Amino acid sequence: MKTLSTTIAMSLVAAVLGSLAGSAAAQGASEGFVNPKDIKWGAAPPSIPKGAKIAVLQGDPSKSGPFVMRLMVPPGYKIPPHWHTQDESLTVISGTFYFGTGDKVETSKAHTLTAGAFHFLSGKDHHYLVAKTEAVIQVNGNGPFDVTYINPDEDPQKAKK
Repeated sequence: MKTLSTTIAMSLVAAVLGSLAGSAAAQGASEGFVNPKDIKWGAAPPSIPKGAKIAVLQGDPSKSGPFVMRLMVPPGYKIPPHWHTQDESLTVISGTFYFGTGDKVETSKAHTLTAGAFHFLSGKDHHYLVAKTEAVIQVNGNGPFDVTYINPDEDPQKAKK
């Protein structure tokens, strides 16, 4: 059973991703063509640590069905260990990421993924990302997109006191 805070958080994520999906249609994604210069970047949803930008290229990640989105991050950016309900495919567009599996960040044990690298991730697989450089990663999946952090204290949606 979902808690009220989880329901509110998912509604907020849906609103942010839905508004970005609307901009994807304006970019020409509904026609199937999006050139790099036409990609509209916006702030990532609150379920992702601050500092990232996101662009939805196709679909609506907040709803059921296929979507394509890109995540742009600065050097040193980290998404703590987490999992998603649905499977997803990750493709590194630019830069270098450390991609690790498990419940704690250990870059010495992580895979280094560079531009062109691909990784399929099954739903509920525990993983984390650390950007070695400024980087862009493309996420293809089926919505609704969600993020569940292994350590609830690392969830950026939690109020920091």
